[in-house]
Amino acid sequence: MYWDGGWVWMAFMPLLWIVLIGLVVWAVVHLTRHPADRGGPGCGWSSGETPEDILDRRFASGEIDADAYNEARKHLAAHRPKRR
Repeated sequence: MYWDGGWVWMAFMPLLWIVLIGLVVWAVVHLTRHPADRGGPGCGWSSGETPEDILDRRFASGEIDADAYNEARKHLAAHRPKRR
């Protein structure tokens, strides 16, 4: 009398554990990835942003002054990899 439908829970219990373990693995992977891998706002380096773009943004926001900006521009130009 008390075991009516108990087999249903036994059939779905492995599925429940698989889903639960999958959610835990997904959460760990999602939360431990480096923010730059996500490409979200505030990560500092998105997929389409060049070093020059970052430098321009920092200069425009006032993080660096004109002297530092010009010196960094020269440094970037001198150390830019040659295209094939």
